[in-house]
This record gives sequence, structure tokens and C-alpha cells, in this order.
Amino acid sequence: MATGLLLIGIGRATKLLTFLVGCDKTYTATVRLGQSTVTDDAEGDVVESLGARNVDPAELERAVASLSGDIEQVPSSVSAIKIDGVRSYARVRGGEEVALKARPVRVARFDVRAQRASAVDGLPVLDLDIEVQVSSGTYVRALARDLGADLGVGGHLTALRRTGVGRFDVTAADTLQDLTTLRDEGAALPVLPLAQAARGQFAVRELTADQERDLRHGKRIAHDGVRQDPVAGIGPAGDLVAILDESGDSTRSQVVFPPFEQV
Repeated sequence: MATGLLLIGIGRATKLLTFLVGCDKTYTATVRLGQSTVTDDAEGDVVESLGARNVDPAELERAVASLSGDIEQVPSSVSAIKIDGVRSYARVRGGEEVALKARPVRVARFDVRAQRASAVDGLPVLDLDIEVQVSSGTYVRALARDLGADLGVGGHLTALRRTGVGRFDVTAADTLQDLTTLRDEGAALPVLPLAQAARGQFAVRELTADQERDLRHGKRIAHDGVRQDPVAGIGPAGDLVAILDESGDSTRSQVVFPPFEQV
């Protein structure tokens, strides 16, 4: 699927995406219990094959629960995290052993949707179709790894699809075929204005013309209530003016968006 939420103005969209990427993500995935790989997914070499025969449903439920909520997660060694300026995955591919530090993440939802017993070269495995909602920076393949480790059988990820970012999900997407047809017909592609995208994700503050002018000039404005999360400041003309920080004694802009005609 290709997203139909095309944002107007690449530079402006990039500024907004800086805030969107920090939102929770939702994924569907398949975890294979019974095998571990060097990359914690199907692209890496298998490093251990213990098999997963007769996994106790109660133990599976317990292990899933232990990986839910606020947890400490060790990222996958083939992540993009830098160690002394070098990506972890580059060190692993260079033959180094990498040990990353655990960091706090949040798994708001971890649901097992289906289970399928199978075999790989005669080895019994158990495939789990899962759906998870996680904080930004959470590695789903590390969840697969840790689930298998907790059950004593090993595990890795065989499929992964992101289905949501914040309040936006795949139901708002257009197929590549539909987009290709529109392009071939010379029709305009579906576009979501920045202000509409911001309204869909953030709390909104409707700004006066004076407040818009002050924010565009780098000034702070009085706030109408303390809020810890980012706030979308919308101008009188309906444009996204700024992403606001209202956590202090006054409102300041975290990023200001120029009027579209100036882009």
C-alpha cells in the first residue's frame, strides 16, 4: 500500500514529520518460535535451532504479558544505533560482537492473533501472527527475540508491516495501482494539507492574526493552559503556523512553517 497522505511542500512536510515520527507505531508481524537468527529476523543466518514443540499456552500468555507495558529492551544488534560513530549493524556485518545497552520502551498492546504449527527442514516451529502498538524506538524483532528467549526456544521475525503512526493508519492509504492510474491519467495525486495532517494528530490552538505574527517573528505568546504534548497552532486562514510548546509559563514555537506561497 502507498500512503495517500501526501503532504504539501517537501521542506514543510519534513518539519512536521519530525514530530510525527516520535508518535507510537502500530505493526502486524509474524514471529517464528523455535529458531534464532543473528539479525533477529529472517534475513540473518540461523544461529540456534531448538524447535518449538508443544509450547504451553499459559507460558506463552505469560511471556507476552512480560513484554507488555513499560519495559527495558536491548535493541537488535543490527540496528542503526551508533557505537563510537559507527552504526551497530555495520559493526556486526564486519564480524564484531555488539552488546547494546537496554533502554526504556513502551509496548501499549501486544496481541497474538493466530498460531500455526509448522516445520522447517523437519524442525517443529510455531508461527505467531501478532499485532503490537509500541513507542517510537521499539524494535519489534527484539520483541520476537525476547519472546523466544523467555520461552526457551528462541525466536525471530519473519514478516513485519507498519500499519499505523500515531492517529494515522493504513486505512487512509491508496494502493500503488490507484496512484499509478491517477499519474497515467494526468490526474492530481491525493494530497493532505499540512494543517489537516496536524489537526489529525495533535491538540489544536486556533491563533489570532496578532499571535500568528508574533510567532512568525520569533516571539512568545501567552498560553491558554499548560499542555505537555506538542500543539498545532493554526492561523486565521487555516494554515499550520507552528508546532507549539505550551509546557512553560508562556507559549513558544518549536518550529514555524512559512506561508505556503513563500515555499
